[in-house]
Amino acid sequence: MSAFQINLNPLKEPLGFIKVLEWVASIFAFATCGGFKGKTEIQVSCPKVSENKTITATFGYPFRLNQASFQSPSGANVCDVNWKSHVLIGDYSSSAQFYVTFAVFVFLYCIAALLLYVGYTNLYRDSRKLPMIDFIVTLITTFLWLVSASAWGKALTDIKVATGHNIIQELEPCKLPVACYFGSVTSMGSLNVSVIFGFLNMILWGGNAWFVYKETSLHSPSNTSASHGQGGVPPPSGI
Repeated sequence: MSAFQINLNPLKEPLGFIKVLEWVASIFAFATCGGFKGKTEIQVSCPKVSENKTITATFGYPFRLNQASFQSPSGANVCDVNWKSHVLIGDYSSSAQFYVTFAVFVFLYCIAALLLYVGYTNLYRDSRKLPMIDFIVTLITTFLWLVSASAWGKALTDIKVATGHNIIQELEPCKLPVACYFGSVTSMGSLNVSVIFGFLNMILWGGNAWFVYKETSLHSPSNTSASHGQGGVPPPSGI
């Protein structure tokens, strides 16, 4: 195996430059999703009480909404209702965790690939297996970005519904004589960005597949074929 020797020239080529973009995009993908914390608030009006009380449910990654219970600011029961026993609806942890976990694995693979490109340039270029493995991984990763981003985008749509105005209809205490009004919900702009970066990653990996393919023996002639072409044995004449 050749010794580690830094060569930054691959980073100036599309193969290495796009890999750096993939590395950065994967960071934004899992950071914008995995670091989210939010809350939804409703206003509760009790009978014979003019002042409304605020009830809050806090949620975040991995978005197990069915474990996010409502809390009152003082911790006491509001309108004689034990709000802690009432939770949001839905469990979207599978889509969120798959998306974040996959993005982290992509992040690690990009680091390994960049070390190979920069530190073992000759080994990568002279090998038949490494470019082929890189090409297969690139195709699989492109497909999985499409799957994970689509699944997470659908889950995000459901999360917005589950934490929005429809929550009033699902809460059992929000019936006469207790009146409930939707207050607010934390902006999910960062989650929208995470979905965008998921599809951006898919585009980057899909585009980079061509440049990885050019490094494989499927596109470049093998050393054996090249030696025959340059050897002293003339090709057979046509009939």
